[in-house]
Amino acid sequence: MKIVRDTQFIDPSDQGASAAIGNFDGVHLGHQAVIDIARARAEQLNAPLGVMTFEPHPREFFAPETQPFRLMNADAKAHRLEKIGVEKLYELPFNSILSSLEADQFAQQIIMDSLALRHVVIGQDFCFGKGRKGTADDLRNFGDQMGFGVTIAEMVQMDMGEVSSTNIRAALSQGRPGDAAAMLGHWHRIEGQVIRGEQRGRELGYPTANMSISGLHPPKFGVYAVKIDVLAGANAGSYHGAASIGVRPMFGQNTANCETYLFDFKGDLYGAQISVGLVEFLRPELKFDTIDALITQMDADCAKAREILQNV
Repeated sequence: MKIVRDTQFIDPSDQGASAAIGNFDGVHLGHQAVIDIARARAEQLNAPLGVMTFEPHPREFFAPETQPFRLMNADAKAHRLEKIGVEKLYELPFNSILSSLEADQFAQQIIMDSLALRHVVIGQDFCFGKGRKGTADDLRNFGDQMGFGVTIAEMVQMDMGEVSSTNIRAALSQGRPGDAAAMLGHWHRIEGQVIRGEQRGRELGYPTANMSISGLHPPKFGVYAVKIDVLAGANAGSYHGAASIGVRPMFGQNTANCETYLFDFKGDLYGAQISVGLVEFLRPELKFDTIDALITQMDADCAKAREILQNV
């Protein structure tokens, strides 16, 4: 997959795609349905399959003080889109210039002049242009005028309700990663670089790979059975494990992070990029009276996680 971030200097080979447009936070089943429509049109047009998205997320640009809400950082989103077969990722810088374009200017300057998209697919709730004044119907009208096709996709419904990033965040906040996964079509993953911690896990006999969750919507704090992908390097591969997400109340006030113990793993992961998939919530964060009590609970957590992951 090629990532295109510059709309000023476009290689002709990166133009002419059939592209889905949106933020695609989480790349959930609703997003995948939109992308699948773009995929079908790409095959009909003999065109590459593209996705247009925006970094930073427009909400982060307009309200930087907002509470973390993202399900995925940009790298995790790109990895997921590549896995489902996207060939061109148009990751447009969302800045004062892009946000000031009127809806018709966005259609003309970005969709037509820069990227020369042949077909675009959007959700029913898609808004674009300055002040979010442009609607899905507006884009379809612009397509008729300017010469690109437009398909408006319907929302995806499940027994638990509408598939949306909002409902996925709610499931994660309530410690229901299975319900989140049902809407996502994949395990909810926290992805990033392994950073150095305070080495407490190693001292307890449970060395962990630590990652920041800054900027991401925090799942319910506690311990999870997880599936881990080490994305590159000598230790690249898939592993089972247990992860603790939270502020570590046993050791005072701390910044929330994700600490993952990989079962039966020996090696150095510092600096590696890993992806931690939340499979099942085991228990909330607890403060124990003694270190021995904490270790006993960690033993039980890992035994339970191993049992769960054998059947996943």
